[in-house]
Amino acid sequence: MKKKLRIYKPFISAGMQEVSTYRINWIFFMIGNVMGCFVSYFIWKAVFLSGDNPIMNGFTMPQMVVYIFLMFLTSTMISSGGTYDIGEEIRDGSIAMRIIKPISYNSTFLFQELGSKFMTVCLLIVPLVFGVEIVRYAFTGSVQFEILNFLLYILSCVFAYLINFFFNICFGFIAFVIKYLWGANMMKNCIVGFLSGTVIPLSFLPGTLEKICLLLPFASLNYTPVMIYMGIYHGAALLYYIGLQLFWVLAFWGLSKLLWSVSMKHLSVQGG
Repeated sequence: MKKKLRIYKPFISAGMQEVSTYRINWIFFMIGNVMGCFVSYFIWKAVFLSGDNPIMNGFTMPQMVVYIFLMFLTSTMISSGGTYDIGEEIRDGSIAMRIIKPISYNSTFLFQELGSKFMTVCLLIVPLVFGVEIVRYAFTGSVQFEILNFLLYILSCVFAYLINFFFNICFGFIAFVIKYLWGANMMKNCIVGFLSGTVIPLSFLPGTLEKICLLLPFASLNYTPVMIYMGIYHGAALLYYIGLQLFWVLAFWGLSKLLWSVSMKHLSVQGG
C-alpha cells in the first residue's frame, strides 16, 4: 500500500494543483451549480404551494428544501469526470503517453481525482453542512444534526463516489470503439441524473418503478446518501442500502478490469 501511494502521489498532487490553478473556473462552476440548486428550490416551492396537501410522497416542504441542498452537496462530492477525460484523451491521442507508463490506467484517473476531490470537499463540506443544519433548525426549531447519521453519510458518499468513478470509467471505454463521447456522455448524464434522484426524489415514482430504480446502481449515487443523512434510512434498511452500494462498487470495479482488457484491442490513436 505504501509503495502504491508513493507511485501515485504525483497524481494526487496534480489533482490538487489543478483546482488551485484553475480556481476561477472552479468558482464559476460552483456558482452555476448553486444557481441550479436555487432554481430547483423555487420550482418545488411552487409545487407545494399549488397543492392542498402539505405532504407529498412522504416529503414536507421543509424536508424537500433539505433534500435539494443535500442533493447539491452530495452530487458535488461524488462527481467524477472519468468519461470525459477518457474520451478527450482518445480524441487527441494523449492516451498513448498514459498507457505506455508501467502503472494502472484506471488508478491514474482515480488518484488524480482524489486530489481535486480533497480540495473540493475541504472547501465545501463544512459551510454547506452548516447551512443545511441552519435551514433544518429554522424549520423545526430544534437541532436536527446527528453525528452518527453524518458519519454514515460520509461512508455512503465514499461508496457512491467509487461507484460513480468505476461506472464512468466503464462508460468511457466506449470511446475506444466510437472514438468521440460528447453526445453519449450528455445522454448518460441526463439518464443518471433522473435515476439517481437528482431531478425528483425516487419516492415520487410509481411503486414498481421506484423499487426497480432503488435496486439500480444510480440510486446509490445520490439518493441513498441523502436518505441516510436525513435519517430516513435506519436499522435493517440502512445496512441493506450500504451493502447494496458495496456490491455495486465491486461489480463496476470488476467490470472496469474486464472492459479494459477488451477495449485495448479496439484502440486506435487519432491525434498526438
